[in-house]
Amino acid sequence: MTATSATTDVRTRTGGPEDRGPEIAEHVMGWTLVVVVAMLVTQLGLL
Repeated sequence: MTATSATTDVRTRTGGPEDRGPEIAEHVMGWTLVVVVAMLVTQLGLL
């Protein structure tokens, strides 16, 4: 292993936008959509 490959294998976490931000937002938006659809179905009397 050369010095160049040893330094490129180690990556430092910087806390940027890749840190669970989009995953949490997708979950929240998904559950919001589920609740809105359930309310719509209930209001229209389809259930």
